[in-house]
Amino acid sequence: MSVWSMTARSAIIDLRNLLAERFPQPLPPPNLRLATGLPAIDEMLGGGLPKSAITELSSPHVSAGTALLLYALLQNAHQAGYFLALVDGRDSFDPQPLGNARLRNLLWVRCTKALEALQAADLLLRDGNFPLVVLDLVLNASAELRKIPQTSWYRMQRLVEAAPTAFLVLTRESIINSAQLKLSLENAWTLGDLEQNHLAGRFQILVKRAQGGREAIARAS
Repeated sequence: MSVWSMTARSAIIDLRNLLAERFPQPLPPPNLRLATGLPAIDEMLGGGLPKSAITELSSPHVSAGTALLLYALLQNAHQAGYFLALVDGRDSFDPQPLGNARLRNLLWVRCTKALEALQAADLLLRDGNFPLVVLDLVLNASAELRKIPQTSWYRMQRLVEAAPTAFLVLTRESIINSAQLKLSLENAWTLGDLEQNHLAGRFQILVKRAQGGREAIARAS
């Protein structure tokens, strides 16, 4: 093993230990789903996001509300008392509207490139210390995302299968063949709509494909 490899391995182990110390987690109950806190969506998904699996949520419209969805997920994490890890592929997340109390339940990894974001998500999935890991690639360029080989996603699927973690990947268009569950955020809000405070409960989500390759099996709002 090279000196670089030994140093990198030591650094990863140290970071895992730091995460475990900084974000201690009780053993999760034997539940195969993680509730989002949005009742219509949780009911549609049979209780929430599947654990030990990749869920891909694509948002084909520019103003689909992915930021509001992230806020809702973090609000639920705060209320339920667990930590959410957000890997921000284009350093675009705005924490200001959330307030300090909710941010205590967030680990925010700020990246500028998709490859950096994938490496960060890989580390978090190996750690297994977070009930929910979100990888936000919505603003990363399509050309950049197309360079990610499908083998990378299959490797991440194998990682998450061994962890009690729900892995949610946000994309502009569907790119992950190995995702167990594919969703589409169908909103197309205007700036005037986004100024209304009640929008966080009005997500339009279509289940595009679940295990077995079924198409358009459910819609929730």
